[in-house]
Amino acid sequence: MRDSLGLGNRCIFASRSRILKFGAHLSYMNNKLKLLLLSPFYVLSFAQAQANYFDIAKNMEIFANAYREVNHSYVDVLDPNQLMRRGMDAMLEGLDPFTNYISETDVESYRIQVDGKYNGLGATGERVGDYVVLVEIIENSPAHKAGLKVGDVLISIDGQNAKGRTEQEVQEFLRGFPGTKTNLVVQRPGETKDLKITLERGEVIIPNVPHSGLVADGIGYINLTTFTEKAAQNVGDALTSLKQKNPGLKGVILDLRNNGGGLLNEAVNLVNVFVPKGELVASTRGKVTEWDLNLHTQGSPIDKEIPLVILMNKMSASASEVTAGALQDLDRAVVMGQLSYGKGLVQNMKELGYNARIKLTTAKYYVPSGRCIQSVRYKDGVPVEIPESERAQFKTRNGRTVLDGGGIKPDIYLPHDTLSGVAKALLDQNIIFDYATQFAQKRTSIDSIEIFEFTDFDDFSTYVQSKKFDYQTHSEKKLSELRETATHEHWNLDAEIQALEDKIKAEKKSELVKQRDLILHEIEQEIVGRYYFHRGKVRKNLVNDPEVKEAVKLLNDKVRYNLILSGK
Repeated sequence: MRDSLGLGNRCIFASRSRILKFGAHLSYMNNKLKLLLLSPFYVLSFAQAQANYFDIAKNMEIFANAYREVNHSYVDVLDPNQLMRRGMDAMLEGLDPFTNYISETDVESYRIQVDGKYNGLGATGERVGDYVVLVEIIENSPAHKAGLKVGDVLISIDGQNAKGRTEQEVQEFLRGFPGTKTNLVVQRPGETKDLKITLERGEVIIPNVPHSGLVADGIGYINLTTFTEKAAQNVGDALTSLKQKNPGLKGVILDLRNNGGGLLNEAVNLVNVFVPKGELVASTRGKVTEWDLNLHTQGSPIDKEIPLVILMNKMSASASEVTAGALQDLDRAVVMGQLSYGKGLVQNMKELGYNARIKLTTAKYYVPSGRCIQSVRYKDGVPVEIPESERAQFKTRNGRTVLDGGGIKPDIYLPHDTLSGVAKALLDQNIIFDYATQFAQKRTSIDSIEIFEFTDFDDFSTYVQSKKFDYQTHSEKKLSELRETATHEHWNLDAEIQALEDKIKAEKKSELVKQRDLILHEIEQEIVGRYYFHRGKVRKNLVNDPEVKEAVKLLNDKVRYNLILSGK
């Protein structure tokens, strides 16, 4: 992989003699280039390059000296790895949220994001209290085959006490080569004794198309969760299967909601499923012009005519936005949902030695109309919505107006209910999770995904009360801040603030009932996941998904669909 700095990995240990050698090398290069560079502009550019490279070498030596002195002389014992990590993170923090240092211990996590597979157990955990609790089991993984269940608490791993361990530390213990074994002691809710489980590690494959099928008469649905290897092929295979099983297929919904992206070439290949060979899908442009690319479709499409709706939301990013933006610019699909995330940056991995890497933003990408959808404003690493009046206008193939900067604006905006208040608190405090665990302990099976319904809201309400559940609303937080400020400024507002707090508490008692349907949906999803894994959650969500219903309605209305794409 090319090194964008033109400097080897050993530069971090640069010495004065190396700087002199580096300067001598630049002097030699300068003499050679004088024969070729006749324009004052080139002379000036080369002089700037000389100065930049000298500054890099100089500052690397300063950094190495400071790192050595701090590690050697600081009053407390330091971890050199953590010290370097903090320095790297601080250096990259001021660039963009997607340029990151990936240490040796992070490499496996990155591999999962890129190719959708890894060596391990196939279980995900979160720290709850003193221990890590399993919150997801991947179907047909070693963890699944060994009988681990969601809700299991990891007590020890190969004799090592897991109390107080972070998720990352536990993950490191669990990883290993395929065929090797690990011995776990788990505490299962509802069991009186801890369980001893031996697992054999293996390759875990995470499907990027967990579900496809019909959602209405003649309307197909394909869910793509990430752009890992073979994402486009798997979508193409799903489309081919839908067409073979349903000869009268009238339209397809491609669900990219919550899809954070992945491999750019998979986005190009996915667009190729629906458009002919030779179409421009995306261009990348960066500082190193030799790396700029124009990415075109390379093969024959599976279906370039079938009506297509793409579902997106605010968590659809990167390769998802390339796919949706290209198909929107080519007037090949109608985009529905909410404004997407707004990530128009291209990252490449650069080797740093010792199996460490840096994920570095090297370019911006542009979709066929010429627009870049990158959000230029961030707050706490999250894009801030840019007013449409400040976004440049571009045209699709049929002359429709589309905007750059800040994400893909859907052709049809759909309101989205985000979890808040009591529903969000029930999830954040693991009340729904624990209730589903208790539910699954008492039942070895449930009805099929589409038939199963959870309706016992009274039982759940009783469970919530037994947990002495409480939560603080945003209004209560503000009142608490007001109380502190008023006290500091010697204003006597206790009675007024107390009256408002009492009113909020009275209203909160009815919030559980007001959000009944939303809470039941979340419980239903959690329970279905215990028996049918991630694919079950996807399928169950389709039963009452209002956005899917709107997409079906549009695909059944050919006149409206064609009118939207025509730009009239």
